[in-house]
Amino acid sequence: MNSLIVRSDAQIQPAKQKTIPPLIVDAGDRASYLFAKFFSAEIENENTQDAYKQAVKQFSWWCEDRGISLRQLTPIHVAAYRKELKELVSKPTVKQHLSALKSLFAFLVAGQALSTNPAAGVKAPKHVVKEGKTPVLTAEQTRQLLDSIKTNTIAGLRDRALIGVMVFSFARVSAVLSMNVEDYFLKGRRSYFHFYEKGGVDHEVAAHHKAEEYMDAYIAAAGIGEQKKTPLFRSINSKRQLTERRLDRQRAWAMVKRRIKKSGLAGNYSPHSFRATGITAYLSNGGSLEMAQYIAAHASPRTTKLYDRRTDFDTLDEIEKIII
Repeated sequence: MNSLIVRSDAQIQPAKQKTIPPLIVDAGDRASYLFAKFFSAEIENENTQDAYKQAVKQFSWWCEDRGISLRQLTPIHVAAYRKELKELVSKPTVKQHLSALKSLFAFLVAGQALSTNPAAGVKAPKHVVKEGKTPVLTAEQTRQLLDSIKTNTIAGLRDRALIGVMVFSFARVSAVLSMNVEDYFLKGRRSYFHFYEKGGVDHEVAAHHKAEEYMDAYIAAAGIGEQKKTPLFRSINSKRQLTERRLDRQRAWAMVKRRIKKSGLAGNYSPHSFRATGITAYLSNGGSLEMAQYIAAHASPRTTKLYDRRTDFDTLDEIEKIII
């Protein structure tokens, strides 16, 4: 049996770069239809879509190299794939691959394109995460970043508002970028954000007064307050003008990296850092874990706890007490 080779799209022949992998195509039109439906209708989060698609592609190539068709698959094949994969990638990646295969095959079984789920009984490697890895900013660093953004341009107002929403509402960048103008609204005397989070969660969060300040300044300068059904955070064209197009994740990440660098901060920060930063600041000032869980729209307090990085700063203070 050939050894497993983890390949990227750039390393395979053009014929293998189709949207639907050969393992599924060769199983017939029904399987191809359900595959497309699974990724378009069952999985809403774009990050999960991308990760699962790549996992299925890798497994498809593995099967193709061994001449195994979809309906020939057994738990023994999936277990063999898991064993080879464990030698090349991390445990979380192996778990993600198996999760993708189990979910897709279960959908194919439900749609009668497959008789049994060959991945159902294959156990993922145990991997317990007790501490988050996302870099966080201190309150002072966050203030330094926000204050460094010049607000005499629409781009500056937009970027400050976008970062502010992520920090002060614990929202994921994908949820913030998917907002329309109507998703920032008044309820009584308070402004609120309406987010569409992972797993189809519909979520409203009161706007922090600083986030409200940033949002009001951006919307007023952009002149989009009455365009309720249009994108809230938009791209900037070559003339530094706001367009009607929604800002995408790649450009948002690039903007954050650029703003971090210009602020003089050093560190591998990303949009996800603002989620962890906001949660840590909230808990440091007496906020409850239960309320942090609610604001962040986490299904479990264990997940929220991973974003609590107070011990990072507390440990540093304690270490500095070692005077020699």
